[in-house]
Amino acid sequence: MKSPDDHLHIVYSSSLHTNVKIKIGPLKGTHPVPEFDQILANPMIKFTGLYDVSMNARASADLLVESQLYSGGRPLALSVSTSLRVSNSSTHRFEWFDLPLNFSDLPRDAMLAITLYDCMGPRALKPVGGTTISLFSKHGVFRQGMMDLRVWSDCVADGNTQTTTPGKGSGPDNDTSFDKASTSRKVDLTNKMQKTKLNKLTKKHREGNLPQVDWLDRLAFCKIEQLKEAEKKKSNHLYLTVEFPEVSDKGIIYSVVFYEQDGDELYQFKDHPDIVLLPDPELQQENLVESKHHNLTRSLHRGVCDKDLKPNSLIRDKLNAIIASPPTKQLTTEQQDLIWKYRFYLSTQKQTLAKFLHCVNWDLAGEARQAVDMLQQWVPMEVEDSLQFLSSTFTHPAVRRYAISRLQQASDDDLLLYLLQLVQALKYEDFYDINEVYERMQTKECSTPDTDHKELPRPSTSRCPDSKNKSNLEVEKDENKNLATFLIHRACNNPTLANYFYWYLITECEDQEVTVEMDTKVREMYLTVMRIFQETLQKGCTEWQKQQQILQRQVSLVDELVKLVKSVQRENCNRKKKIEQLQTLLADSEAFKINLADFEPMPFPLDPRISIQGIVPHDAILFKSALMPLRLTFKTTDGSEYVAIFKHGDDLRQDQFVLQIITLMDKLLRLENLDLKLTPYRVLATGTKHGFVQYIDSLTVADVLKSEGTIQNFLRKRHPSESSSYGIAPDVMDTYIRSCAGYCVITYILGVGDRHLDNLLLTTSGKLFHIDFGYILGRDPKPLPPPMKLSREMVEAMGGTDSEHYREFSKLCYTAFLHLRRNANVILHLFSLMVNANVPDIALEPDKAIKKVQDKLQLEMTDEEAVQLFKSLLDESVTAVTAVVVEKFHQFAQYWRS
Repeated sequence: MKSPDDHLHIVYSSSLHTNVKIKIGPLKGTHPVPEFDQILANPMIKFTGLYDVSMNARASADLLVESQLYSGGRPLALSVSTSLRVSNSSTHRFEWFDLPLNFSDLPRDAMLAITLYDCMGPRALKPVGGTTISLFSKHGVFRQGMMDLRVWSDCVADGNTQTTTPGKGSGPDNDTSFDKASTSRKVDLTNKMQKTKLNKLTKKHREGNLPQVDWLDRLAFCKIEQLKEAEKKKSNHLYLTVEFPEVSDKGIIYSVVFYEQDGDELYQFKDHPDIVLLPDPELQQENLVESKHHNLTRSLHRGVCDKDLKPNSLIRDKLNAIIASPPTKQLTTEQQDLIWKYRFYLSTQKQTLAKFLHCVNWDLAGEARQAVDMLQQWVPMEVEDSLQFLSSTFTHPAVRRYAISRLQQASDDDLLLYLLQLVQALKYEDFYDINEVYERMQTKECSTPDTDHKELPRPSTSRCPDSKNKSNLEVEKDENKNLATFLIHRACNNPTLANYFYWYLITECEDQEVTVEMDTKVREMYLTVMRIFQETLQKGCTEWQKQQQILQRQVSLVDELVKLVKSVQRENCNRKKKIEQLQTLLADSEAFKINLADFEPMPFPLDPRISIQGIVPHDAILFKSALMPLRLTFKTTDGSEYVAIFKHGDDLRQDQFVLQIITLMDKLLRLENLDLKLTPYRVLATGTKHGFVQYIDSLTVADVLKSEGTIQNFLRKRHPSESSSYGIAPDVMDTYIRSCAGYCVITYILGVGDRHLDNLLLTTSGKLFHIDFGYILGRDPKPLPPPMKLSREMVEAMGGTDSEHYREFSKLCYTAFLHLRRNANVILHLFSLMVNANVPDIALEPDKAIKKVQDKLQLEMTDEEAVQLFKSLLDESVTAVTAVVVEKFHQFAQYWRS
């Protein structure tokens, strides 16, 4: 049995532009036989269909049916007549016939008037009777199903609002009158009440509100029909069966509800509103019923019987749907109870742990203890998925320790991919625990001789094998270990991790210089972590102390570069003169504290795998920009050169984050054996206003088109091949197609804006890549941007939209999009940890950032639907007219700027 709310389907009458149909069924009951004086006055009566005694006239009477629609007592359209036979046979049914109005044209008070006529000769018709019924019930719902309407004898149907020929309300089912032949008025009243009750129960059964028992239903309905037939035979009235249409779609029956288009724009003004707002003292208080239900379902006694529970196929489908839902979807109370109930069954599936922990009320001690026990029994989850347990959503120490235990299984290369987010996750740690670690270190330092200071933290893979004892950090028990100590442990034993960890901390310490109390605590926390890290390196083995010195020298190098940029920017001269001044200052060994042209080798902060020992002065230039970033050529210890850009006055944290996501996506695609020839160049923010950017030798697409005319000419000139299509080497064309596909998908998912041909770069090997990620998550300074940057010139380089190369490009886009959708959880987890990172476009709407990325991935779609979606996006981007116009304006602006 279902409740009405479970399957109520409605459709507005104004939405149905089809004709109203009705079906006329059998006519039953008795008609008074004419007296002899009437037959003498009109002998033709005895030959009419109703009174022909020569045959079974009642079973074969030919009657004319006329139907008319009324509103407010006035006809709405022409009447509809039919010559169909109205039979009293219970098995005979007539065809539907259309009334001359659509559902959408019906007024609220529409009345259907039906009149039956008998033939009285070649040209004469005699009304047998008429009946009238409203098409909409008192609740405004169009009538459905079969109804027996009383026919008022020897009169034409009256279509007025207060009709004199009502078909409903005086019929056998709702007859309020009493038969004169009845022996008792009381008996009639009892019968009427019983019939009314039977009708209501029948309607409830038809609507699914009563349980259905086949054998009992057949007996009940047979008996009900017998009662109705018996009542009709006792009555002196005629009854006409009329069937109203049912509106259905895909097997679902809809109720037609009257609705007038734009009718809700008309309203009446009331001086005194009907609804009065009163304060509710119980608002937002605990619901005792729900709390009791929650405690019963999560009790310890339930744990004994829940261990052996196995879901049936229906429940298993529900669980799979919950597990497959996006991580940001809020689970209902019923869904949470379902996951808790089958937690032991789900504990063998590693991807279900996050959903289970979301269902736990950590404020209840008993429930929290059960959840912690389950956490130890659960199959270990993937390292990438454990990142979500370090967000602000999970504050329970056991959950965060579990996440750290999973991160311990990650390699240093994998940890480097998530290090930026892990530093941000320190904001959600317990500040008291971090301060306590630092205070213990200070206490240990005061009470321990200097010889013991060399006993420093390191795991079994430590690079300092000469030390045997554990340091202050390592003596912390596992249950007290936090994210800060974990990151410091790993950074101390890997120079690359130490390099980036140090610069990420410096940026956060500088960024948190605000007066808000909470932000002040965050800044103090980062300063404390920085002190712990520095002191750990200072008191460590020789290699750790050397690493500390390297980091200090890197800071000095950055400080001197900042002074260099400021000195050049202060010069009041043209760009050429400023470049000369820049080269002069670099060559002057006395101009700065560090001889920038020649200094002791050190790992480059942007890429610590490269050891630099000076800057080539005559190769330094200034770019054409308001901020005038420096392009510097660094000398390396292996005799090669490393070119990088140093920017001052620009916050590079957003570019740094986007490039990190692109690097992660490149790794995820490569794990699926899909190499899209991406170019995730390095970016490092050494502060909130300066940083390094790796320089890739390339040309902007705008310059390529200006110098070579087309991208094909550019590639053909550098990699000719007479035997290949378009005269370009196949591997170069393949690189170009793959890189175009990769960046089309990635820039669409990240919502990268402000795309033009000056921030699309092309290398001589055919790699196309994007730079300048100042607008992401759908923000764009240009009006009506396309979903992705796929200009006509880029497509023509593939041979056009009808070429084989373009079809290959489309296939690569579809494949990459599907692979990234399957790894959506990792991408969304990284975004969730960056919500409070002060990345400009995330900080604008931090609560919507994850939702924007999730909407681009369309996780609710099937793979086939996702492919069709991306195909439409490609078509839209290729044919976008606004993008072409905006590109022309951009070129015009660049021309005047130069």
